[in-house]
Amino acid sequence: MQEAATLPPRVAPPPRARLRLLFLAHRIPYPPEKGEKIRAWHILDHLAGNWDVDLGCLVDDPADLRHLPVLRARCASVRCIATGTRTRAAMRALMRVRPGLPLTLGWFHDNTLAAWVRDGLAEGRWDGAFVYSSAMAPYLMQPGAGALHRVLDMVDVDSEKWRAYAADAGGAMRHVWRREASTLLAFERRAAMAFDRTILVSAEEARRFAELAPECASRLDHVDNGVDLSRFDPARAYPDPFAGGPPAIVFTGTMDYRPNVDAVRWFAEAVMPLLRRRGGGPAFHIVGASPSPPVQALAALPGVHVTGPVPDVRPYIAHAAVSVAPLRIARGIQNKVLEAMAMARPVIASPEAYEGVRATPGRDLLVAGDAEAMAARILEVLDGRHPGLGEAGRRAVMAAHDWSATLRRIDPLLGPAAEGAAQRATARLAGGGA
Repeated sequence: MQEAATLPPRVAPPPRARLRLLFLAHRIPYPPEKGEKIRAWHILDHLAGNWDVDLGCLVDDPADLRHLPVLRARCASVRCIATGTRTRAAMRALMRVRPGLPLTLGWFHDNTLAAWVRDGLAEGRWDGAFVYSSAMAPYLMQPGAGALHRVLDMVDVDSEKWRAYAADAGGAMRHVWRREASTLLAFERRAAMAFDRTILVSAEEARRFAELAPECASRLDHVDNGVDLSRFDPARAYPDPFAGGPPAIVFTGTMDYRPNVDAVRWFAEAVMPLLRRRGGGPAFHIVGASPSPPVQALAALPGVHVTGPVPDVRPYIAHAAVSVAPLRIARGIQNKVLEAMAMARPVIASPEAYEGVRATPGRDLLVAGDAEAMAARILEVLDGRHPGLGEAGRRAVMAAHDWSATLRRIDPLLGPAAEGAAQRATARLAGGGA
């Protein structure tokens, strides 16, 4: 009888190292206190749970550099490039302007960051890439980038914003913004074709881009914005910033951003006079950092208050009688709407601000398209005719806009990056490589 061969003891394979992901953002994604940073931070935080993330970003406010320890604690490495003032960025954009190219690309181009990305590509440092904002897409459209599985978060169809600006402008700026809209759309189409997948902030925004760029339709997906339900929690106690005052109507946002400036000017000048006809009337509180001179001037109007920067917007939302989002220029999903709904406050939004929100008008929030309708809906709320509106709004965002649920759509989009990394590792082993 032949003796059985002795097999060597089975050795468990070493645990597989986590894959490495390049994450590029046009602004430092922390703190999550304004629209673009809120989405960028939650996506970055989610991806860092499964990948070793190398973050590359631009910093236009030196004060934001104090938040680097938070990012370094979450990422494998962080490369933040200070870009200087807006004036310097504008000059950089003008110096890089080329026929057929949008100014946006020059605004967010940095040679140091481009070299860092180029070196990483040459070294094969990353298994995949996630690029936040179409303005950052050129960094991953350079030679050598095509070997990576690349996902672009376009967020909004930004060219449509410039088109809206042009429609509302006169003189030379109409031509400048019209050019930016057309050249940026052409670039957005090229970027979406260059990247493996492109996501937008809502199904509506993805459909709009597919209409403008039908050749890209099969490469598009959407990941809805969410809201941090534990942070925007109406069960917490918040100090009342309006104590002793009339009912407060609140608008929150960065107050040098053109769509926000347009919204509050329109509301203060067109809606507030209608509300004050009843005698006295509510007060309109414009809450947010960097109020532009036109916004500051609104404080001279009866019943209008401009706070400037506040340490925490939640007390203002929590004690608002009504939260309004009267935007006439809007793209994607408005965080101000989600946050106020999460705080169980009655929300009245324009049709533009409502777009993309997974909620039912009349039940979860109210939608008003002109000054008379908005004033009427506000008075209905103040008169107690919509008693369950705030709680219904919170239930709606809990069901449809919880970040933990919306971000699950990202993982399958990056799945091919992991598969590609495994194939490259197998090829190296087969070839005797390390």
